[in-house]
Amino acid sequence: MIAVDSAQLQALLPVLALIAWTIVMAFWMLFTRIPAMQKLKIHPQKGKYTDQLADLLPDKVRNVSDNYNHLMEQPTIFYALAFYVALTGGHDHINVALLWAYVVLRIVHSIIQATVNIVPYRFYAFISATLMLIIIVVREIFRLFMG
Repeated sequence: MIAVDSAQLQALLPVLALIAWTIVMAFWMLFTRIPAMQKLKIHPQKGKYTDQLADLLPDKVRNVSDNYNHLMEQPTIFYALAFYVALTGGHDHINVALLWAYVVLRIVHSIIQATVNIVPYRFYAFISATLMLIIIVVREIFRLFMG
């Protein structure tokens, strides 16, 4: 078992939070998609290719599914970065706060997309979350070369 001190754990808790949120979105997707497919009498085999199924489903159902897919994209960078800062000593209060800010902003992004889906609002949440990652990366590069 790898020993993780409490400071490292603080940088890893946002990882657990975003994973938990992703699971929430997976259930939200299932609880909207399956009833919609049953109501519209869509055979599950139509889901063989995501875009074919998506075109058959109502927007409200598709929005949740799209967001779940989005949680498989950029957050992979977040996960790697969180482990990097936890394992290499970059888990100071600022980086931990930025990791939590990223998680909160991704949850906001999810809620916007899965409910009202106003693209400019989603965009602001996405860009703000991305900015959190950029700041951490820049701080870590400075720490690596200047520290």
